[in-house]
Amino acid sequence: MWRAIDVQRGELADLLETLAPEEWEHPSLCPGWRVRDVASHLTMGATASLSAVLWEIVRARGDFNRMIRESAIRRAARPTEEIVATLRGTVGSRRLAPRTTVYEPLLDLLVHQQDIVRPLGRRREMPLAEARAAATRIWEMGFPFRARRRLAGLRLTATDVDWTVGDGPEVRGPIGALLLTLSGRTAALPELSGPGLDQLRARIGTPRPAP
Repeated sequence: MWRAIDVQRGELADLLETLAPEEWEHPSLCPGWRVRDVASHLTMGATASLSAVLWEIVRARGDFNRMIRESAIRRAARPTEEIVATLRGTVGSRRLAPRTTVYEPLLDLLVHQQDIVRPLGRRREMPLAEARAAATRIWEMGFPFRARRRLAGLRLTATDVDWTVGDGPEVRGPIGALLLTLSGRTAALPELSGPGLDQLRARIGTPRPAP
């Protein structure tokens, strides 16, 4: 698993080095987050100390989402070369953010890379085994995604790897698209099909128009 994380970190750093200045400022799939904010967020788990995390929580008055966003934006003020170098420097790190498992950095990397590349009109395929592991983790973990509760009564089935969860009308599609959907993104809904799709759309919304 750590080897897979190292590969994703290194390849993302390579991709970020190819971005034009205007692409760094482009909105990501995360509302209110630029590409540079998402990239900076991905450096935090392996570099932020526990005391720094606790201070960020205090600054955000205990609001988890606010803490994550504001800390990423502060880090994003650095030059892009420094952001890339910091991300590349996390290759080989085995450090985890407080109260997380090895699966969290993996799913963060897989999902947030799509947050970056899709609005830019770029494409990056997810490795199947890693996407399946990340999807299983999101389904089981509860906070902050609460996917199993939000999607109760639906059966999700991957079409490119052996993976099925839930019970009810089926929604099927590539494991990468299901992973994005489990994380609350709507961008991959056009890649899904099945009798449960309308119910899924009603629960999580419709895809945002491409920028």
